[in-house]
Amino acid sequence: MTLDLRGAARAIVPLALRRRLRDLASDRTSASLGRALAGLARSRGPIILGPWLGEVGFELLYWVPFLQWAVAEAPLDRARLVVVSRGGPQSWYRRVADRYADVFDVMTPEEFHARNQVRHAEIGEQKQTQLTALDTDIVARTAARLGLEQYSVLHPSRMHAVFNPYWWGHRSVEWVERHARFEPFEPVDVPAGERPPDGYAAVKFYFNDAFPASAGNRALAARVVRELGDEGPVISLATGLRVDDHADWEEEERMSARGIRSVTPSTNLATQTALIAGARLWAGTYGGFSYLAPFLRVPARAFYSNPAGFSRRHLDLAQRTFDRFGPNLLQLADVRDTAAGALRLSRAVGR
Repeated sequence: MTLDLRGAARAIVPLALRRRLRDLASDRTSASLGRALAGLARSRGPIILGPWLGEVGFELLYWVPFLQWAVAEAPLDRARLVVVSRGGPQSWYRRVADRYADVFDVMTPEEFHARNQVRHAEIGEQKQTQLTALDTDIVARTAARLGLEQYSVLHPSRMHAVFNPYWWGHRSVEWVERHARFEPFEPVDVPAGERPPDGYAAVKFYFNDAFPASAGNRALAARVVRELGDEGPVISLATGLRVDDHADWEEEERMSARGIRSVTPSTNLATQTALIAGARLWAGTYGGFSYLAPFLRVPARAFYSNPAGFSRRHLDLAQRTFDRFGPNLLQLADVRDTAAGALRLSRAVGR
């Protein structure tokens, strides 16, 4: 006979008391974070923020706003700070630190992806809920490259610990906002080598749980690109590089007016950010990457076909945030209604 201890506890402990205990636990986590930040403020020497190894969406919606809050809350001298991420998104951190270091400057993409898979297997998830050997090695290599001998680290596990109560449904969205500062990103110049045409739209379709690799989704993506192409130039943001564990739609670059001309592992997110910043609109898969355009105050239309494939909590926070930046910056379309979804694209988000 299997004893369901968790179910038994729920039956014995009143709901109000369980909620109170959860609140106390999250309050203790928040207080611990505050003490850690105060300790960093009192310390001497550089502070490495990261390394960020996770998904783009969590970086945009949680990690960057968390760091913006932490730097102001402690407060931390930004001249001491070094952000470490991958793919070159230095512009996302302009409100955080003056210095940026890229994972791919100290580790090849092949080594990173192989060891990241090992990390996933060891801790059972993608999220950086603990400091692993990979995190430690990247920090050590980065410090050596920058000539840092004595330094402190603010690791993403601190952020995950304080935001878990929201993701688990134990705290409201205000809990995240107590530990984050949401600000639009500053303008980004397009790299000289790209020279995009005037009035272009940017597209990025890839496959995930919300937008699986099906014939219907491929047809919808093709239709969106064709419709946008009828109105003006279309630039594909497909890079052939995997920052997250998602596969690009194979036909996107071929159907677009043009793709990204030159990109490296350490600059791919920087280049995509700049191209989105200069676009009249962005269209593509609903997922973490779809948050980048609204952070740049560029209208986004994101498509999904499986509403069970994404968290409403992430979407609710994103919509609440982007509504403060401007009207209709992120609009979702269910591709099961393909006729209405694709045909309304330009009228809904064009500018």
